[in-house]
Amino acid sequence: MSGGRKIAVLGAGNVGGTLAQRLAEMDLGDELVLIDIVDGLPQGKALDIQESAPILGFSTRVSGSTSLDALAGADVVVETAGLARKPGMSRSDLLTKNAEILRGHAEAVRSQAPNATVIVVTNPVDVMTFWFRQVSGLPPARVFGESGTLDTARFRWFVAEELHVAPRDVIGFVLGTHGDTMVPVLSHTSVSGVPLTRLLPAEKLDAIVARTKAGGGEIVNLLKMGSAYYAPSAAQAELVRAVVHDEHRVLGVTAHLQGEYGLSGLCLGVPVRLGRAGVEKVVEVALTDSERKAFEASAAAVQADLATLPK
Repeated sequence: MSGGRKIAVLGAGNVGGTLAQRLAEMDLGDELVLIDIVDGLPQGKALDIQESAPILGFSTRVSGSTSLDALAGADVVVETAGLARKPGMSRSDLLTKNAEILRGHAEAVRSQAPNATVIVVTNPVDVMTFWFRQVSGLPPARVFGESGTLDTARFRWFVAEELHVAPRDVIGFVLGTHGDTMVPVLSHTSVSGVPLTRLLPAEKLDAIVARTKAGGGEIVNLLKMGSAYYAPSAAQAELVRAVVHDEHRVLGVTAHLQGEYGLSGLCLGVPVRLGRAGVEKVVEVALTDSERKAFEASAAAVQADLATLPK
């Protein structure tokens, strides 16, 4: 990462604003800019975050802007902007509207921050990651999506809750889409090295898998208005830290597949090694027959959505 690290967050809503707070408090950048089309929103949130610096002790300079020119020279860009799906809106409608929003952002990144690593959050994230990379022209390794890290965190918490163990002792990951066809991989989940399948009966495992798939929806139903942003922003901050600090972490992201798992020409949730260069390597793991079948169904769902992207 170049001297004077700059991080840009596109979108100053609940996710983007909370992420900006986390990144500032983690002191990951020398400069952090929050960008949104609503005048006053990014500036106000940025100032509010900045005024906590004397209390919390971080030195990151936080600013807000309504201009995409503020992307200039960013080392890391996190794309959180876009519409949430509303009642009566089809998945195709959401996809089309968010693709148009991201088109302008991707073009701005291409001109203002061509060396940036981009983390896409906007849903449907598997398709939007592919679209952002296509429009921006950035190398595939430097554009990836946040989904697997969040879905895995939810999965790990549900396991920890059921077993009454520390969440950090649960190791596992989720493959596939950020949606109904995601695949929590039970065959590679363990608690301090003990396989999960030895610790819980099949019906408990099935219930945890089902709850993981519905994790975002469960929160939406509880909130009545709005969706999750505390856990999502924590997952995004973990990804930013892995890039900024060149940690070579093995984490789940929506990555461009180029033959891995027998798939190409799409973005899908897989474990990767993540560092300063973005996705350094897609980590391929052996899957059971049922996991492989579910993963292929997940890929097929993404392929169907890709066909609806604007030309």
